[in-house]
Amino acid sequence: MRRYLVVANQTLGGAHLVRRLRAAAARGPCSFFFLVPATPPQDHATWTEGEAEALAGERLARALIRARELGVEVDGDVGDPDPVQAIADAMIDDRYDEIIVSTLPPGISRWLKLDLPHRVERRFDVPVTHVVGEPEPARG
Repeated sequence: MRRYLVVANQTLGGAHLVRRLRAAAARGPCSFFFLVPATPPQDHATWTEGEAEALAGERLARALIRARELGVEVDGDVGDPDPVQAIADAMIDDRYDEIIVSTLPPGISRWLKLDLPHRVERRFDVPVTHVVGEPEPARG
């Protein structure tokens, strides 16, 4: 069974990831682990670590429900605010066949400004797929 580590925050609820999950599931048995780094919210001038973790946890909970409705095997967790450290922590006890990094589009993505997909590719001996999505709609 192939195991995928999906790293996303603001784009976790996007249709682009649903398409990616369906495509992977169509190729054969697989499971997904959603890792949501507790990165600071961009729309707040000030924030606390607790707020960032709570927001990431809410996004994760909604994404797990949607993914399970698709019939895929999925679990997840909130990780370190630094996405590279969050991935390193996730890989301590588990092995993955592929890492899927989901970012906002170029120009607005902090992760792309940090060259995250390439940094992950260089650091971990696992194929990395980069997908671009729109931010999840605000809850209101």
